[in-house]
Amino acid sequence: MPFADRNLEDIRREVAAFADERDWAQFHSPRNLLLALMGEVGEAAEIVRWQGDAQPPVPPGKEEDWADELADVFTLLIRLADRSGVDLTTAFARKLQKARAKYPVAAFKGSNRKYDEVEGPEVRKSGSPEVV
Repeated sequence: MPFADRNLEDIRREVAAFADERDWAQFHSPRNLLLALMGEVGEAAEIVRWQGDAQPPVPPGKEEDWADELADVFTLLIRLADRSGVDLTTAFARKLQKARAKYPVAAFKGSNRKYDEVEGPEVRKSGSPEVV
């Protein structure tokens, strides 16, 4: 399913404004936000617990609850990044570049192995973005 076209910076500003209107910055330390994020991930996990590989993956009648929990996770991740000085778009691009170097298509296509389970010169153990 494609996402609605929204700018991540606009979302960051909207989340910050929501918190500022309520004077919640005083509670939004990176530690507190991380713990809240973990709690929301747990709430999302509760919805699909025991589902296994069932289809549909989200139990019928729980779709809105699932979407709400994912939105809570997303909101807290945005706020955590903002309050800890991380530009998520830049961090994402850098991390994806590292993952491409660590998991080259030729060595990992169709595989669920970790980078340290594959031998050969085409795999960089460090995950650094340099071309091999």
